[in-house]
Amino acid sequence: MNFLNDSLRIVVLSGPIGSGKSALAQRLSERYNARIIKTRDLIRAYSPQVKEERAALQRAGERLDRADGGAWVKNALVRFIEQHDTGSTATGFFVLDSARIPGQVRAVREAYGTAVHHIHLDASDGVLAERYSNRTTRTKEFEKYEDVRRSKTERDVRKLANLADTVVATDRCTPDAVLVRAIALLGLYPRHPTPLVDVLVGGQYGSEGKGNIVGHIAHEYSLLVRVGGPNAGHKVYAEPEPEAYFHLPSGTERAPKAQLLLGAGAVIFPPKLLQEIATHQLDAERLSIDPQAMIIEDADIVHERNILESISSTAQGVGAAAARKIMGRGGKANPKVRLASEVPELKPFIRDGQAILERTFARGERVLLEGTQGTSLSLHHGFYPWVTSRDTGVAGCLADAGIATTRVRRVVMVCRTYPIRVGGPSGHMQLEISYEELAERSGIDITELKKTETTTTTKKQRRLGEFDWEQLHRSTMLNGPTDIALTFVDYLNKNNRDAYRFDQLTLETVRFIEEVERVSGVPVSLISTNFSWRNVIDRRSW
Repeated sequence: MNFLNDSLRIVVLSGPIGSGKSALAQRLSERYNARIIKTRDLIRAYSPQVKEERAALQRAGERLDRADGGAWVKNALVRFIEQHDTGSTATGFFVLDSARIPGQVRAVREAYGTAVHHIHLDASDGVLAERYSNRTTRTKEFEKYEDVRRSKTERDVRKLANLADTVVATDRCTPDAVLVRAIALLGLYPRHPTPLVDVLVGGQYGSEGKGNIVGHIAHEYSLLVRVGGPNAGHKVYAEPEPEAYFHLPSGTERAPKAQLLLGAGAVIFPPKLLQEIATHQLDAERLSIDPQAMIIEDADIVHERNILESISSTAQGVGAAAARKIMGRGGKANPKVRLASEVPELKPFIRDGQAILERTFARGERVLLEGTQGTSLSLHHGFYPWVTSRDTGVAGCLADAGIATTRVRRVVMVCRTYPIRVGGPSGHMQLEISYEELAERSGIDITELKKTETTTTTKKQRRLGEFDWEQLHRSTMLNGPTDIALTFVDYLNKNNRDAYRFDQLTLETVRFIEEVERVSGVPVSLISTNFSWRNVIDRRSW
């Protein structure tokens, strides 16, 4: 009977004792949720009276092999897979640890065909003997490695290398390298990876309403990723007060089943992050922080307050910390560089971001990468020196998160109808206008406008400007968006707040959107009519 199915993978491990089979099986379980089936447990299922001793298990296994040539392993494997699968065809990822004779491997292959991947591990006798002497298992072991090899099955196990799909010398590469080679054999490193990542960035000077858009689409993703630092707060509609996210992804509450990741390029102020974690009652199973993320110290905040007032910086220490990460490579930075992995309070959340992304991709699950601030604040592409401390475009966000461009599916660039800059000497903005003028045009009360246009982080009154068509073109060139999310369309006309379909927008607004599409060459697929993720007109075809 052939149980072959594209979604079924069976890894058969073989090799001498101490070659690293159990270590590889454990890594496959941790990274890809593989279910481990140990032949030791199968032997005891067939022969419950067998003691948990190496010698007794060897003898019992050899008796079973003599009875049917090793087919008993296949029979037990079939039962195990059937018990863990409720569909009409076998699915899942299983690791058999381990096959001991050729007949066991052949029987499994006959049952499951090309779903089977046989990996043989080996090492020199000296290394195997040393590893054996340091083993700590629940099984009572022989006193010496030489005693293990009295068994003919163990002496002949190296012959299984001739049947294997790949043979790995574990004394010539690290355990992580063994894992990489195993995963490559399983086809989980595709040559043409499936695009699974949607990137959301601001197309102006920040405060474009990214949180509102994330609130609308977050439930569509299995993993939410955020980079940048707490110098930008994203607001999401909630009752009785909006939720403000400074470190965490804005979809934290809107997508309660999604995993959360702060990438290696994130810059973290632990007291503020821990407060967010407590507010949203996050546990270590849901939130992961890459160990390479940089830590902001109190001195960084003081430093920025002293030197960056002239550009209206939010002075949250993000830039100073990023600079120390660069200049502290020689170990002489003051204060000393600390990464997230060195903060005791963050230990439960520390996980390799690459491993999390890799596991998510292997499952075919979608990822939302949320950028911070806006493209025109980019360190490299903004109006220097009135810029932030990093590249805020798509390329910078991908680099900070550790995501390859080949993984990108959609790029959503968020733009507002009237761009803003923070109050004070915050730099260039084309055709600045007053709140009085915007109130007259939109029909919105000026008091409401001023309350809305107060910065999340510094609580300053924002500056307002006319929609900058050249900025739209430039940001489109820099980010290559597939979609534009247009926000604050109620600023064009207060009546748009009552629109829940595109044809309910005012004629003036429809013409504005059409021109945005002409200038950018990109569809306006999401339109925010009011401050709520419910008030988003969704014109997407994806």
